[in-house]
Amino acid sequence: MTESNRPFGFWTATALVVGGMIGAGIFVQPAQLAPYGWTGALAWLVAIPAAMLLAYVLSRLTAAHPGATGIVEIVGDAIGPLPGVLVGWSYWVGIVSANAIIALTAIRYLATFVPALTASPLATALGATTLVWALTALNLGGARGAGRFQVATTLLKLLPLIAVVLILVGLSFADTASFTAHQQAPFAADQFTTALTLAFFPMVGFESASLAAERVRDPARNVMRATMWGTALTGVLYVIISNGIVFAMPPAVVAASDAPIALFVEQFWGRGASLIVAAFAAISAIGCLNGWVLMQGEVPLGMARAGLLPSFLGRTSGRDVPTTAVLLSSLLASALILSGAIPGFTGVLTFMLQLTTAATVWLYFGACLAALKLGLVRLAAIIGLAASGWVLWGSGLEPLGLSIVLMLTAIPLYVFAVRKPKTARSSSAMAGPPE
Repeated sequence: MTESNRPFGFWTATALVVGGMIGAGIFVQPAQLAPYGWTGALAWLVAIPAAMLLAYVLSRLTAAHPGATGIVEIVGDAIGPLPGVLVGWSYWVGIVSANAIIALTAIRYLATFVPALTASPLATALGATTLVWALTALNLGGARGAGRFQVATTLLKLLPLIAVVLILVGLSFADTASFTAHQQAPFAADQFTTALTLAFFPMVGFESASLAAERVRDPARNVMRATMWGTALTGVLYVIISNGIVFAMPPAVVAASDAPIALFVEQFWGRGASLIVAAFAAISAIGCLNGWVLMQGEVPLGMARAGLLPSFLGRTSGRDVPTTAVLLSSLLASALILSGAIPGFTGVLTFMLQLTTAATVWLYFGACLAALKLGLVRLAAIIGLAASGWVLWGSGLEPLGLSIVLMLTAIPLYVFAVRKPKTARSSSAMAGPPE
């Protein structure tokens, strides 16, 4: 893809990073960490620097290989095509499962205004599936339009979070006792790994610009800037909002809430303000889903163009959209959503939440290995390996084991791809959009 045809500049790339990270997670994160008290508060002090460090490793890899289709190709070139395929495929599995979760969360927030959306598990599943396909249609219209939608929703989703920060700043001056009035659970070392995994999950997404490097103008410069600034901004918002809400309200009340941020705003600004927050939470989830629908096509596309997956996954439309990959991903996400409406399968999405973390972190692990092999930022890569391994272990043995099993399903596709004549793979990988 020529420089003039790359649709994403610095601001769109930053919107991909921020939009990919700030989705539904931050709007429920205080409830997940509230039971851990000081353990959860301190987990952010590890999760955010770890994310920043991993973001730096990925950015340096991308800057050193500006002509690559994305970080998966770079990992494959550095540590071998098969390991590259395995970590890239695992990441794609994580995207598909995350999209199912995000779509359901968006519908649950929209149900604040349209209760019929959650009148039954089937109604919720159908609403979420409809949302997935609406954003799929938007992305099939081209990356440029999807990128503009991402910028708009990212700006909108920041508004309620800034409002929460303003309330917390006001409380810190007017009523500092609010933050010490509620007894917090003391630090517990044996719970720290679990708390760290919970805190790290909403940080996932900082790699979005690296994955879509082929779409970014001047990727050697803009991917690094967008990734580091986007990750830093999001991390600061997370630690202020999550810890602020947990410490300003009774922990049991926060932990029991399905919408802790809306609950917090309602307590200090009234019911009307909380409804506005619910609306923006829905917008936030929809914007996040849009970014990940874009990524669910970009990851297989980059791997197919690099010759790591069959060429049919790299087929693009006249707007350079990987149609086959996008449609296949949305079909699988829809199947996952609808399975949650089947009696006896209602817990499948909770498990997929844990799987998403395990499946995506393998990419960070592979990127750190690639940096070590290439002699780039070795100290950061060593620390990043340790952090990735820690989060993988914290995700739980069952999700970790399943992520490995699903990762291995890429092997037949890889074998099929490499058996093709090299000339055919090269022409397929280098082909641009049809005229």
